[in-house]
Amino acid sequence: MVIRMRLSTVILPIHRWGEGQKIWRRAEDLGFHAAYTYDHLSWRSFREEAWFGAVPTLTAAATATERIRLGTLVTSPNFRHPVTLAKELVSLDDVSAGRLTVGVGVGGAGFDATALGQQAWTPRERADRFDEFLPLLDRLLTEPATTSEGRYYSAVEARNIPGCVQRPRVPFYVAATGPRGLRLAAEHGQGWVTYGDPRGPADVPVAQAPDVIAAQLGKLATACEAHGRDVAELEKVLLQGSTAEKPLTSLGAFVDWAGTYRELGITELVIHWPVPESIFANDLAVFERIATEGLAQLG
Repeated sequence: MVIRMRLSTVILPIHRWGEGQKIWRRAEDLGFHAAYTYDHLSWRSFREEAWFGAVPTLTAAATATERIRLGTLVTSPNFRHPVTLAKELVSLDDVSAGRLTVGVGVGGAGFDATALGQQAWTPRERADRFDEFLPLLDRLLTEPATTSEGRYYSAVEARNIPGCVQRPRVPFYVAATGPRGLRLAAEHGQGWVTYGDPRGPADVPVAQAPDVIAAQLGKLATACEAHGRDVAELEKVLLQGSTAEKPLTSLGAFVDWAGTYRELGITELVIHWPVPESIFANDLAVFERIATEGLAQLG
């Protein structure tokens, strides 16, 4: 069976809107399935540079576009609370007329993990928090009023009326590689997100990168089976940019890369919009050709 594959992009929230809106509109014109942005307060090598909020950026993008899906890739508990986040997502889903996808994950140990003054969480505490965060967010987005008391997150008659445009709620794409996260993806996700091996590009040779994804897909299938769910129900999303692979150097390189992951079962590829003089520096002309011709050449 030939796997249906979509192509999407990540647009970093680094542009003043006078310039940024042109990029989001261009993404729609190029035919991308979705345009996502990172939900961080700052990020890695961009820490000392312009970086705007994800939800305001996506709201502006929703008013500047008509067809392309929009979303976070990903939001996390690092500086979010489910009650306030749910209210923002309901509002954003309304502004976008039901075009919102919520990429959500456990979060990492980046700059914004301690921006609120908290001590850095251990990997176990991040997983424990996400175990509460995601089910509560699910309830908040599907119930008109929610009350819940947890160890980390609580809600007291939190109202979300009229609810999401998309029913029963906006889709969750859960970023996960470990057993607890994969269980949450099976329980709550409409999609699953991976960026490859968590160890990073320096530790995984290019030739081994597909094997990592294949193993993760196998674990996802096991988690879905344990939850009584068909893994085929979930979108399988691969975010490019965190491995040693270089699929954006040419159209041919992209076609080879995309074909490899389509064979494994990935249904959506997400590539980074080029940012000059950064780790995402790629030729814009090549990028646009990939956007318009790449998947068509898979046959």
